[in-house]
Amino acid sequence: MDDISYILHHMGEESLPENAVSPPIFQTSIFCFKDFREFQRVISDETHNRLYTRGNNPTVNLAEQKIAALEHGQKAKLLGAGVAAISNAIMAFLRAGDHVICVKDAYTWAQTLVGKYLPRFGVEHTFVDGTSVDEVAKAIRPNTKIIYLESPTSLTFTLQDVPAITALAKARGIKTIIDNTWATPIFCNPLDLGVDIVVHSASKYLGGNSDLVAGVIVGSEQDIDHITWQESLQLGSVADPFMAWLILRGLRTLHIRLPVHYANALAVATFLEKSPKVEGVCYPFLESFPQVGLARKLMRGGSGLLSFRLKTRRLDDVIAFTDALRLFKRAVSWGGYESLIYPNAVSYTADPPPDRLSLIRLHIGLEERDAVLGDLDQALSRVSS
Repeated sequence: MDDISYILHHMGEESLPENAVSPPIFQTSIFCFKDFREFQRVISDETHNRLYTRGNNPTVNLAEQKIAALEHGQKAKLLGAGVAAISNAIMAFLRAGDHVICVKDAYTWAQTLVGKYLPRFGVEHTFVDGTSVDEVAKAIRPNTKIIYLESPTSLTFTLQDVPAITALAKARGIKTIIDNTWATPIFCNPLDLGVDIVVHSASKYLGGNSDLVAGVIVGSEQDIDHITWQESLQLGSVADPFMAWLILRGLRTLHIRLPVHYANALAVATFLEKSPKVEGVCYPFLESFPQVGLARKLMRGGSGLLSFRLKTRRLDDVIAFTDALRLFKRAVSWGGYESLIYPNAVSYTADPPPDRLSLIRLHIGLEERDAVLGDLDQALSRVSS
């Protein structure tokens, strides 16, 4: 990482008001001007000036500056949620009659946008597994405008060969967008792999404390300005100043937290893989993971999110395991300091499909590693043999 200490602790903070150590929160909805001409100049170009916090704000802009630098991008746009980042980035480059390719195991709301929302406006789509470049190539049509990637996906952790797919896309003038929430810029920089636009749920590791909801888009200045004007200012998914300040606070420790999440998750994945109560573990940096070579090619390390399957066909076993955990909170989302469990079966009001019944996602937090392993061990003992 290029001078990460400077980016996280100093960039944009060279002359803070009143010599403050922590950046102030500019908790204001609007900005005023000294005279008519200045007012006129700013109102004619809201993309690049501060007129209304819906568009720009000093606290928000500082968070954007740091995240853009972390991702090796020219510019970033902070928004009110991760799904807003995904939606704004995708929709800005589409019109009726266009076609989108999306990995089928992407974040649920990305799938919903592509598969259900955009078809209302005449946008076609194809879902692909993503593990085969040939499959992606065959899915391309003359009207394909976007290939949307998530590598790894956040439930089964399948990877895409990002450099190969982006080369394919560039040769055909297709925009590529990728969700980099899992690896974060600490462990992966997709723009360096040829991707055009990176999106994050900043609610996860960038914030790091499970106390905010936000999204961010990173790319070239031209692309970010286009997204801002075409979608963000129109749809109004505002990044409020206090939320941006919380992200700035979280960024201070990003480079310290992620290696701990990685080490803890790898230890948990290794432990689960050896358990007779576990059928299989999905974590890209396990030696047994089918795409471990590709994981090492794309990323410098992993995060705290993994999944596994209990060796059972009984919902009662899944419930018993879930409820027996003491350190793990039962909740959606991930990326904070805490360990979480999300049993996939909880999403179904009727009997879940057989391939989803025993699938469990864990987020491994920053607790003591032995305590986490001990908690998992005692919970696994509740699963019938």
